[in-house]
Amino acid sequence: MYKAILWDNDGVLVDTERWYYEATKRVMKEEGYSLTLDVYRKTFLKSNSGAWHLLKDCNKEYIRKLRKRRNLIYSSLLQTKDIYIQGLSEILSKLNNKYKMGIVTSSRREHFDIIHKRSNILKYFDFVITSDDFINSKPNPEPYLIGINSAGYKASSCFAIEDSERGVISAKKAGLFCFAIPNDMTINGDFSKADIILDNLNDIFFHLD
Repeated sequence: MYKAILWDNDGVLVDTERWYYEATKRVMKEEGYSLTLDVYRKTFLKSNSGAWHLLKDCNKEYIRKLRKRRNLIYSSLLQTKDIYIQGLSEILSKLNNKYKMGIVTSSRREHFDIIHKRSNILKYFDFVITSDDFINSKPNPEPYLIGINSAGYKASSCFAIEDSERGVISAKKAGLFCFAIPNDMTINGDFSKADIILDNLNDIFFHLD
């Protein structure tokens, strides 16, 4: 019997991925590169390799400055766009009564705090793991291994809910059962490693005791 749920954040709890793409695209366009959604999906959502290397004269300092610009744009978009998922609170309330719940995200804590300043859903969670808490991001299993430790149970007593290929790989490498809920941004990913693929979050109740 499962005792804990480890949730991805972006694309599962909030609809933010499209705005991260938009912010990245704007910065790269300023540098003379047109970042298509297909390339973004392959470099950010599948492997997390990033697309900065596609720019000319790429170096660490240059990338650092680009990321800083992108993060500022993204922060602004998070505060002005509708990123919240209708009906989510009701689902979380039902699951919170039965499971210990935590969020395991590759988002920066800065962006996570902006996102959830208005979300009113953190009350359903017992802990949060952001990119500030680990070195190796998804698809590396480190984020979920930390999440399992924070939950206080064995991996076999926890399951993950993900929306991306790299997130599913991270969860499975950590030994977790994983539900995948692809969305418009991640639909072209390879979800063959997911244990169950759902059309929407409500469908999860058909698979739980």
